[in-house]
Amino acid sequence: MKTTLAAITFLLVSACSNTPPKEMIFSISQDQLSQLQLSYYSDYFSFVGWDENGAVAFALDNNRGQDGDTWQAEHFVVLFDEQLGWQSPHGNGAYDNPGEILVTIPDSGHFTFKGGTDSGIEINSPINKLKLTTAPINTIIDNKQGLSQYKLGSAEATLQWENRVLKGRVIHEYLFLPAFNRLTRSYTGIFDDFHGIYATVDNMGDFYFHSQKSDFLAALTGYDEGFLVINGEAFPLTEFSVNANDRNQALGLYRWPVQWKGMFKTHNENFEFVINMQQQNNIANWVIGGFAMGIISGELKTKNAVLKIFGLGELII
Repeated sequence: MKTTLAAITFLLVSACSNTPPKEMIFSISQDQLSQLQLSYYSDYFSFVGWDENGAVAFALDNNRGQDGDTWQAEHFVVLFDEQLGWQSPHGNGAYDNPGEILVTIPDSGHFTFKGGTDSGIEINSPINKLKLTTAPINTIIDNKQGLSQYKLGSAEATLQWENRVLKGRVIHEYLFLPAFNRLTRSYTGIFDDFHGIYATVDNMGDFYFHSQKSDFLAALTGYDEGFLVINGEAFPLTEFSVNANDRNQALGLYRWPVQWKGMFKTHNENFEFVINMQQQNNIANWVIGGFAMGIISGELKTKNAVLKIFGLGELII
């Protein structure tokens, strides 16, 4: 049997290191992945909606992975009410994955999942008195590099929380990485000054972008990526630029961005935006960096209109 140089290299790397080099994320073959049995999946939902009592923002990140003969799962959840501030929902953290489920989201004791992006998703959490129902999700960005995949899309959605019914929008972000599992392995350089904005635009659509400096996943996610949805029409951003021109000192050797100014072009129209961070919720501090979520608001300007932006911001500095 003829043995290729790539196969020899793969076996040598596997034998000499417990954690494959990051280059394998984009170069590994399906046969090599079957041998390695190391992978990571994530589905992130970011919702913003309104009722007569104001706005509510809800985000749920669902991560799962395989490492050899073990399977992991994890929720990250935040909930913000315009009148009450940040809430403390149940369900944050790791949970068992006895069904060895990866492609879809395994249920936990706090959240259950029905449907899919093509038909619409229902996320139910009786313990939090919460249910999120989405329309079919329109995929706007679909990036592939080797076996890895990164997708973004959005849809109309309804959040039932307590005795409230909030109509709004959801942005869905999907990530699949082979030869990688951050739930069981340690990596350096995954994030570097990551700013993610998940927002609605005057209740007519969505505005998403991320800006980051890490080379780790840039071949898949890009350094700057985004889209705009207005009245059902979706457009990837072109000629996009953004600057976090104002920052506040954190409790460490870094500074939190608190305002963004930028511009882009789409559908032959020029846009400018100003976004401000409000109600920041600092979640982790590593002295040289930190992780925070926050409520953002601002304006998106065109030649003929000024549109209001409101949503969630994610910072990994």
